[in-house]
Amino acid sequence: MKMSTKGRYGVRAMLQLAVHYGQGPLSVKRIADRMDVSAKYLDHLMAALRMAGLIRSIRKAHGGYTLARSPKEIKLSEVIGALEGSIAPVDCVDDAGACQQADFCAARDLWREVREAMDNVLESTTLDEMAQRQKEKLDHSVVPPD
Repeated sequence: MKMSTKGRYGVRAMLQLAVHYGQGPLSVKRIADRMDVSAKYLDHLMAALRMAGLIRSIRKAHGGYTLARSPKEIKLSEVIGALEGSIAPVDCVDDAGACQQADFCAARDLWREVREAMDNVLESTTLDEMAQRQKEKLDHSVVPPD
């Protein structure tokens, strides 16, 4: 099972905002350059995150995006939910009507457990925790920080 580009890039963009939290807004171009992704594609993701209330846009000469709340208050489950929707690996986990065998299928039980495990990790991890992990990795890397 793979997370889509939308989810992966969205988490990385939110991580950039969390690492720089309190230092003013970051432009889409600056975030995109740091992530080595298209600014146009990232702008699309930022719009979805803004609509979900996770980020705010600042419109002025040195504007850009900031987190709408403290990174300690934003869970990764919110970010993934805003960009991906359900993380169920198969449709029948969310909608038993998607499969005629859903009520007596052991495989569905397994897929439900997989989704619950992913939900637990994403729900228990905040952007602040991810930002701390990122800072530690940068402190121990040979690559110069952004």
